Amino acid sequence: MGGDISPLDVALEQLEIAAQILDLDSGVHVFLSRPKRTLSVSIPTKMDDGEVCVYWGCRVQHIDARGPFKGGIRYHPNVDLAEVTALAMWMTWKCAVVDIPYGGAKGGVCCNPKEMSKAELERLTRRYTNMLLDFIGPHRDVPAPDIYTDAQTMAWIMDTYSRFKGYSVPECVTGKPIILGGSKGRTEATSLGVMISVREAAKDLGVKLKRAAIAVQGFGTVGWNAAKIAHDWGAKIVAVSDSRGGVYNPEGLNPYKVFEHKEKTGSVLGFKKARREVTNEALLELKCDILIPAALENQITKANAGKIKAKILGEAANGPTTPRADEILSEKRIFVIPDILANAGGVTASYFEWVQNLTRERWTLEQVNQKLERILVKAFHDVDKTKSEEETNMRTAALLLGVGRVAEAIKTLGLWP
Repeated sequence: MGGDISPLDVALEQLEIAAQILDLDSGVHVFLSRPKRTLSVSIPTKMDDGEVCVYWGCRVQHIDARGPFKGGIRYHPNVDLAEVTALAMWMTWKCAVVDIPYGGAKGGVCCNPKEMSKAELERLTRRYTNMLLDFIGPHRDVPAPDIYTDAQTMAWIMDTYSRFKGYSVPECVTGKPIILGGSKGRTEATSLGVMISVREAAKDLGVKLKRAAIAVQGFGTVGWNAAKIAHDWGAKIVAVSDSRGGVYNPEGLNPYKVFEHKEKTGSVLGFKKARREVTNEALLELKCDILIPAALENQITKANAGKIKAKILGEAANGPTTPRADEILSEKRIFVIPDILANAGGVTASYFEWVQNLTRERWTLEQVNQKLERILVKAFHDVDKTKSEEETNMRTAALLLGVGRVAEAIKTLGLWP
């Protein structure tokens, strides 16, 4: 849905809105609208049958005025430069909103990992890392997992980078396996951040989270963990979906059982305790208290925003809502927790992993989750306060906070030479 809308157009329009309200200097506005560096690479990879396939990959580094670049790497057949640039820009604002010392980056390889063996993915990853070697590192650009990449992918990147440096450099990536210096709580952090934001919004609106009806679009790592956490907190998961479609039961679904079913069959479809199956589009329009889009960009557009019935919309995905849809949701008084706030738990936990690696410390799960809670609750209320002061919605408030902090850093640093 909404695939014809470029995520970059959305990101630039959001920046335009913030720049006008902040009355940014035109030069600073242009500075913020363009990435510092865009790397485009061809990645020759030997396949298991001996043939060589050449994949296209990229890494976009947006702005590093507040610290090293930070952002995920995704492997997906639809990766394109405009999307990756938008995601890098959103990551810059996201890091500033939660006030951690990073700038935004994003990377991607245009491939279909579902059709590749583990050995082929390893060779692709190591070659891609080798081609980015001069532009990544603990104090330059710290990659992380994203769509169809995981802790194993990060382990390969870490090993390749370390081999060239001649010593182990765990702090060059985050989202690694625990045994290699990964942080406890990292896997669930994005989802926990989403639910912390949803919980704070529910308090504001007087919505009781216990028994609240929640629909989750996207049952990958983030969607599944969000559903699991919400279920554990006493909420009722009425619908979940994956790329093939979704299942619905107004009496509630047990996400643990749905996950077991998906592990066996490859999809949530066919889950026996479901009342009926629904499309991804229909799931968004179900009657529920809380809607969590955790799939891809541009799922909520002007075509369907008016049909959304949720009271709270927590954006676990990046860029799931278009600017026109935002206006409609505001008119309907639906409380939207924007992506750059709602899903910032992942990059916050990545920051914790990076700090642990730099200092060679190991934190307990309780330490990680306590720090995560403190940062994200503060960020939510900072945005909520800006929303009240500026008499606007949560997305614009988050953009004002994030863009404002980055613009201030740029102006304070000045230009040299």
